[in-house]
Amino acid sequence: MPTVECDPDEARRRLEEAGIAVSPGNTEHERWRAERDDASAVAYDGKVVVQGSRPTDLLAVLQPKGGRAHVYFDGASRGNPGPAAIGWAIVTNNGIVAEGSKRIGETTNNRAEYEALIAALSAAAEYGYDEVDVRGDSQLIVKQVRGEWKTNDPGLRERRVKARELLDRFDRWSLEHVPREINDRADTLANEALDDA
Repeated sequence: MPTVECDPDEARRRLEEAGIAVSPGNTEHERWRAERDDASAVAYDGKVVVQGSRPTDLLAVLQPKGGRAHVYFDGASRGNPGPAAIGWAIVTNNGIVAEGSKRIGETTNNRAEYEALIAALSAAAEYGYDEVDVRGDSQLIVKQVRGEWKTNDPGLRERRVKARELLDRFDRWSLEHVPREINDRADTLANEALDDA
C-alpha cells in the first residue's frame, strides 16, 4: 500500500479540488476517507495511505505538485486505419503514479500515437509536474514533435502543434524514442483497451 507523507488537510483540499468526495474516517485514528474508481485513501496524522487495485487513481492527485516525471505513451490501431486505442503511464520515484487507456474509435496508428502523447502530456500537466521526460516507441511521432521530420499530413500537423503547446507548459522537457520493451506499460494499456471491446 503506497503511503504519501503529507499534511492531511492539504491532501483533502487537493482531492476536493479534483472533484473527489471526502467522508469522515471510520475510526478515531482516521481523519478522513476518499474513494475514486478502484482506489481509496485513508488519512492519518502526517500521512495518507492509498489502497485498492488501482492506487494510481488517487496517488497523482495526492502527490505534492511540481517535480519531475517520466511519461510513457503508446497508440495502437488494428487495421491501420481500424479500431484504435491509447495507453499512457506517468512514473516518478514512487513508481507508476498515474496511468490511463481508452478506445478512440477508428483511426490510423500514427494518429493514435499522437492522441496517446496528447493524453499523457495533458495528465502530466494536470498533476502539476514541472519537468517531464517523455518516452514513446514511435520514431515518427518523436521526430516530428522535435521538429526533425516534416509533418505533411494536416491531421498529424494539428496534433503535433497541440503536443508542442502542451510540452511548452513545462519548465523542462525531453522527448525520446525508446524500444517497445521500454515502453511496455503504455503498450500493454493500449492493447488491453482494444481487447476489452
